[in-house]
Amino acid sequence: MTDSSALEVNQLLAAWSNGDKSALDKLIPIVERELHELAHRCLRRERSDHTLQTTALVNEAYLRLVDQRRTCFQNRAHFFAIAAQIMRRILMNHARDRAAEKRGGGARKVSIEEAAVLSDERAEELLALEEALETLAELDERKARVVELRYFGGMSVEETAEVLGVHANTVTREWGQAKAFLHRELNKDPA
Repeated sequence: MTDSSALEVNQLLAAWSNGDKSALDKLIPIVERELHELAHRCLRRERSDHTLQTTALVNEAYLRLVDQRRTCFQNRAHFFAIAAQIMRRILMNHARDRAAEKRGGGARKVSIEEAAVLSDERAEELLALEEALETLAELDERKARVVELRYFGGMSVEETAEVLGVHANTVTREWGQAKAFLHRELNKDPA
């Protein structure tokens, strides 16, 4: 995105946050490609046979973004940070629903071969990551936001620093610490 279009996005976000509904109509065509790229990055970490497609994830996120009543978007980076957070929540809800189905909700008889699908394991891994991320958020909210923006949002160190209002070195340090924490949490012996 060029500097002029980034400035235009910032202006449209400010107008939309101040109640100008027509600003949203002008904004969406400009950010649509980037929302698709963001959704693609989010889905790239999912299983290959995921039932949500990029366009569906963008559409669902769009509906939730439009429904944001209390959010004043500070700038383009803040908008995409919120979009990444919304997409992450959509994927978490999808994984939870899938895990609930696996445990008997709407169950149907399947063969052992069908039951051994890797996608269910992926949903469980994603839920374990979500749980570890919630634990991290309880201990250090900013480190959890760094993970959310970098891992789920696919943001660079500089973009993450801009959203959080910190120096890029802080993001780099906290990203490393957060990854180490999550690694420990995910590899804990459950006993």
